[in-house]
Amino acid sequence: MRRRHLSCLILILSAACTRAPRLANDVEVVPAPKLTLDPNDAAWRNAPEHVAKLLLQDLVEPRLMKPSTAEVRVQAISNGTEVAFRLSWLDPTVNDQTGPGRMVDSCAIQLPQVTGKDSPAPQMGEAGRVVEITMWRADWQAYVNGRGDTIRDVYPNAAIDHYPFDAQSLEKGSAAQAEMAKRYAPAAAVENRRVGPRKTPVEDLVANGPGSLSPNPTGSSDGRGSRSKDGWAVVIQRRLPERLSPKVRSQVAFAVWEGSQHEAGARKMRTGWIPLSLKESK
Repeated sequence: MRRRHLSCLILILSAACTRAPRLANDVEVVPAPKLTLDPNDAAWRNAPEHVAKLLLQDLVEPRLMKPSTAEVRVQAISNGTEVAFRLSWLDPTVNDQTGPGRMVDSCAIQLPQVTGKDSPAPQMGEAGRVVEITMWRADWQAYVNGRGDTIRDVYPNAAIDHYPFDAQSLEKGSAAQAEMAKRYAPAAAVENRRVGPRKTPVEDLVANGPGSLSPNPTGSSDGRGSRSKDGWAVVIQRRLPERLSPKVRSQVAFAVWEGSQHEAGARKMRTGWIPLSLKESK
């Protein structure tokens, strides 16, 4: 009998440790002693979860007319100066490799540049009213995790006779070899900042309307994504929006791209604005 009671107690304690987060109507940013980029860290256990329903981006060209990802689950924690968002969604396939006809799994968060009641249009802002966007991509995560981005890495079964920058006459690691290699990497040659290798899997951007996306020179975000058993879990950490406080709310929006459905650019599943609130420290 004593053994039976002990087994029941263990089951009860296990259920308490793995209980689902409290569901919230809005995105609630709760205080945390420290932030984490690990989507599986215990810090997320006490953060309420908002289930954000995703909509077709069918407002501007190129439109997405076939729905894919239905929802994204969002949690948020803050240490008072920065905020970390955890996004998780279902996706049965891994798409983390670029190439002809290949799209990658991605997600993004969007906030008004100016915190206040009157937010710009949720579809990437509007003229004179800027939004800040931080985007995570699965291929960038693969680069950060250590995957190379050479032709041999992308196409391991390709037969390559010779590349000029591999010539024996060039000293390995020399400036001459680096210059020659650059000629055979067009993206790097034109300083395309979206190619690997990368130090972080996220990119900071700003926009003031559809088609106006550009790099955010003041961005300092970071992030990390990992596969769950049935999808992705991604943490995006950025500075806390100015003026956001327990008394001043803001808005936040999210987007998800499913690579297997050939989603890229404007072809995405997205939300409208969702109220964003900062909870007081106890």
